[in-house]
Amino acid sequence: MRDDVLATLNELIEACRDGEAGFKTCAEDIRDVQLKQPFLNLADGCNDAAQELSVLLVSRGGNPERRHSLGGSLHRRWIDIKSSLMGKDDEAIMKECERGEDMALKSYRRALEKDLPLDVRAVVERQYQGVIQNYELMKNLRNRAHLSMS
Repeated sequence: MRDDVLATLNELIEACRDGEAGFKTCAEDIRDVQLKQPFLNLADGCNDAAQELSVLLVSRGGNPERRHSLGGSLHRRWIDIKSSLMGKDDEAIMKECERGEDMALKSYRRALEKDLPLDVRAVVERQYQGVIQNYELMKNLRNRAHLSMS
């Protein structure tokens, strides 16, 4: 299997792991109890996506990444810092989660620009649609929180 395909799958696994950790961080930090479960569900979805990509990678002789990216770790630390400085403002937390999903969208777009085998492309395209849905959900939750605070 081509090294670039294996590297692309590992990059996406890393993005999924970052998303899972980021959504868990948001679920821990957010005050609105009704928003905790949606964030945990999103974290579970990221874990499922990482597992699916890992199966593809292993089937091609690769070794899945088990770590988070430096950028994702820094982003989560920023969420924690911002939360503590702003008193865990729910809208600010959601903005940061939305920013994290924006990073995931970019990772998937970069992957889809590459020459991927058809079966890999099908999984990546389907997961990309899920990331778009997550991003839209984040925007809707943030907007709803903003309106309820107004």
